[in-house]
Amino acid sequence: MKAAAGLRGRNRHGWLMAGPALAGLLLFIAVPFLMAVGLSLTNLRLGSPLPLEWVGFQQYERIFGDPAFRRALVNNAVFALVVVPVQTALALGLALLLNRPLAGRVWFRTFFFMPVVFPMALVAVVWQLILAPGAAGPLNALLGLATFGLWEPLDFLNHSGAALPSIMLMSIWQGAGFQMVILLAGLQGIPSTYYEAAAIDGAGRWQQFLHVTLPGLRNTLIFVVLVTTILAFRLFDQVDILTRGGPNNATTTVMFEGVTSAFRRQQVARAAAITVVFFVIVLAITLVQRRLLREEREIS
Repeated sequence: MKAAAGLRGRNRHGWLMAGPALAGLLLFIAVPFLMAVGLSLTNLRLGSPLPLEWVGFQQYERIFGDPAFRRALVNNAVFALVVVPVQTALALGLALLLNRPLAGRVWFRTFFFMPVVFPMALVAVVWQLILAPGAAGPLNALLGLATFGLWEPLDFLNHSGAALPSIMLMSIWQGAGFQMVILLAGLQGIPSTYYEAAAIDGAGRWQQFLHVTLPGLRNTLIFVVLVTTILAFRLFDQVDILTRGGPNNATTTVMFEGVTSAFRRQQVARAAAITVVFFVIVLAITLVQRRLLREEREIS
């Protein structure tokens, strides 16, 4: 009886301590999502004289039938497929470099992490100047100098083939420092005895990287890839400031379509449907990550 009473007491204390977090999840995630689901099944439009009507899944049929939204999904997928591996590889290289006993490595860590601290709006404005068209644009001038004048100046942000890669380049530069810090913490959590044992067995640096570093960073890399993928689908600020979705929807994204529908076109129901689709995408990514981590625990 005493054991059962003690267990109930611990459970009660646990629920009390988890209460604020659960209340926050309920108020700021569950309730808004359910509201979005409900609104997506209507024809709500701000300022519309029409009465609110239940239209079922018509909003979802409309957004998936809209070429601009389908292009936004493709752009997000392409952005994630390029940015996630490149940014993760760059961050891993920087973490490996700065994990070594180099002179001034604290300054280098600060330097590489600094772009993460700056607001994305400020970073986008700076890169707008870097990507300026004409021979006087910094990037055009640098490419012209590197190619001994053979480079033809390009209007990066108004070129359908260069606008999205330009945003990718800026995003990789801005976000690599965040992944670098996480991976650096993961590297420092790998016991040095593993490397010593591998060296005694005759393993070189490359073999140590493959058989010690990568397995030791497995869960950290999964977390980094998960977060970076979610951030890739949340792409908005760069697009809104640099291209406004152009040229010809070459850089439009799911978030940009949702915000544009809600605040510029006042199509609240359409924006709610896009929000639900975005939530499903993020949920699918999270479930895949949980499955990978569960497999790791089963193996270990």
